[in-house]
Amino acid sequence: MKFSRLIMLLLSVTLFLNMQCEDDPVSLPQSNCVNLALIDSFSYENAATSPYTINDVIVNEDCLIITITATGCDGNTWTMQFLDSGSVDESSPPQRYGKFFLINDESCLAEVGRTTSFDLSTLQIEGENEIIINIDGYEDPVTYTY
Repeated sequence: MKFSRLIMLLLSVTLFLNMQCEDDPVSLPQSNCVNLALIDSFSYENAATSPYTINDVIVNEDCLIITITATGCDGNTWTMQFLDSGSVDESSPPQRYGKFFLINDESCLAEVGRTTSFDLSTLQIEGENEIIINIDGYEDPVTYTY
């Protein structure tokens, strides 16, 4: 009787310890880009942006590098985001539609330039290795090859 209780206690302790959660490390994709491009059709259609001008757009590997100018003090408090509409035109190569959004609460009137980057890997389409990205407010379509 004592032996079966001891076995039952050991079994219970073993099961209890087995159920304890261990935090498995979560690995995010490594990126040299500052931000992540997001697919969000609601925000794409409804989000407000501060005025800005896109000066240059470059794709370097998985990074979309955007240079803008806007009025401000130094641009260090700006919040910048690149949103994809979520819709894909079935062309060859497929086309996506993106917008750059800026939140600028700086009250200075100087013209300030800033460059930032967005990881485009979230915009990849399975079975494709290239897409065209049409950026609202930028005249030329951008080719992203992955």
